[in-house]
Amino acid sequence: MAVHPNQALFGGEKPFPVIPACEHFAGSEKLILKALSMQDPANPNGAGPVFDITCDCEDGAASGQEQAHAEMIVRILNSEANQHKMAGARIHDYTHPHWKKDIDILVGGAGQVLSYLTIPKCTDISQAQEMIAYIQQVAKQHGIEREIPVHLLIETHGALRQVHEIAQLPWLQVLDFGLMDFVSAHHGAIPATAMRSPGQFDHQLLARAKSEVVSAALANGVVPAHNVTLDLKNAEVTYSDAYRARNEFGFMRMWSIYPTQIQAIVDAMKPNFDEVSDAANILLTAQAADWGPIQYAGELHDRATYRYFWEVLQKAKQTGVAMPAEAETAFF
Repeated sequence: MAVHPNQALFGGEKPFPVIPACEHFAGSEKLILKALSMQDPANPNGAGPVFDITCDCEDGAASGQEQAHAEMIVRILNSEANQHKMAGARIHDYTHPHWKKDIDILVGGAGQVLSYLTIPKCTDISQAQEMIAYIQQVAKQHGIEREIPVHLLIETHGALRQVHEIAQLPWLQVLDFGLMDFVSAHHGAIPATAMRSPGQFDHQLLARAKSEVVSAALANGVVPAHNVTLDLKNAEVTYSDAYRARNEFGFMRMWSIYPTQIQAIVDAMKPNFDEVSDAANILLTAQAADWGPIQYAGELHDRATYRYFWEVLQKAKQTGVAMPAEAETAFF
């Protein structure tokens, strides 16, 4: 019986999360439903199930309507519209009086289908610890045995200062970089032009911050996610930002805030087709050799490179890159 890469290559340790490269934010019922419809491969205007959707409580809920907004999200997540179960939610920050109620409603009402919960604006690790502990507590109260992945925004001086400790917190799956709030926190020392390219990549304070977030995330088996592109309708700008984020800084996921940004991000983040073909051939040969060392195109490959190429194949699957049919059958 052929052994699957997940069993052969990781030996009980936690594999690196392989999740969609694009995370699309939607704040209203209308926009959430539209985004969910775009995950449907049958939708001619959609991107297919290659992106996650973040249902936004923080910026989406009108003041005084926080409970109704969270309940609306639960209703949609439990509906047939959420056919791919690829949607999470961003809750209010630690200083907002409704953050616990957000968790009560979202975890209590949709904890089995919630892809993740995003925590914004922590200024100290103690806030993140308390919020994650509350998520765990509510999940236990409702008999939810799965870990609900937590995404945490690094957008304050305090969070960046403690980012390597934050990256070790339980249930953490993603570290997001929040550009706008981070720039604002510098009181004009970083100009507003740095909220766009090329400044967001070239300004030394921002380059340092992004590098620290990526370094902390990857060192702890967590996915680093890049901030939004403000230019909503120019797909070329979005593609360029996502490409630089991926290839110059190592980000493996990026936020979208407008439907036309989704495919541009996916295209910029997906692996090269030639590398996908090589990965498929190497892994098929390795599987036939019971995962011992092999030669491929005159080069030696073993478990170290197999792990790399297995992640390439999984990312190809997530981003819709075609792979040889034999590999699709053997591994997926």
